[in-house]
Amino acid sequence: MTPPLRLIGAPTDIGAGTRGAGMGPEALRVAGLQPKLQNRGLTVTDHGNLSGPANPWQAPVGGYRHLAEVASWNRSVHEAVYAALQAGELPLLMGGDHCLAIGSISAVARHCRQTGKQLRVLWFDAHADFNTDSLTPTGNTHGMPVAVLCGHGPAELTCIGGVSPAIASSVVRQIGIRSVDDGERQLVSQSALEVFDMRYIDEMGMRHTMQAALAGMDDNTHLHVSFDVDFLDAGFAPGVGTAVKGGPTYREAQLCMEMIADTGRMASLDVMELNPALDVRNATAEVAVELMESLFGKSTLMRRA
Repeated sequence: MTPPLRLIGAPTDIGAGTRGAGMGPEALRVAGLQPKLQNRGLTVTDHGNLSGPANPWQAPVGGYRHLAEVASWNRSVHEAVYAALQAGELPLLMGGDHCLAIGSISAVARHCRQTGKQLRVLWFDAHADFNTDSLTPTGNTHGMPVAVLCGHGPAELTCIGGVSPAIASSVVRQIGIRSVDDGERQLVSQSALEVFDMRYIDEMGMRHTMQAALAGMDDNTHLHVSFDVDFLDAGFAPGVGTAVKGGPTYREAQLCMEMIADTGRMASLDVMELNPALDVRNATAEVAVELMESLFGKSTLMRRA
């Protein structure tokens, strides 16, 4: 049975290279996220938006743009997500750019350490997000959260949650990857991340990909889904700041969500990088909400376990 959902807005593009993701939470609300999930029989409470420093829109310093502000936002996210988990609720973080997953997933990892749960992270994204200060071409921390969570980065970020690294790379399954920077590619290989890139999906199919990504979970697994909207093909989901051609189709994305729902093990969720400034009539937000409905059990037919 799905626990009560707590919606948490994080309206910032502090880690991004394009402004607009800070409007993402409101776009999801306008697209009807809360009432549509409530129509699924779920208990959903919107806790409003977190607050944090404004985006100063400055050049990188020491390989990082806006490090102090990024750290501040992620500390706020960490505490909000951790509080929801402690209350027995399922936190749904509405981003905001994907750097905020540092705070979200470090909170989930902290909760798992305290409860003895095994963590599994499904990272849906066009990008590996495994850059560091020495590898990044931009200094934007939304290209770094997985690396930070695995211990690569400044203490201001890697130590959020009290333990560094917050997670082992072995708990992560990345799906839909099709854009990796040159230096980043080498670090991904060295870190033994399990990456199901678009070539793998093209060759093996999405069903096989998801079976592999979900393999090995049991009743003691806490499944966290971190969903970057640019995972989707920009042909039907244009409202993102870093679109990459050749992403999964609408039906492939729906299959991903439905197969996760079938496990019954998802216990926390990020929806990130929705940029209404680049969208068309909120169409990408509406697609994201449709996928969230499937993630929480909506299907064409009643299916037997």
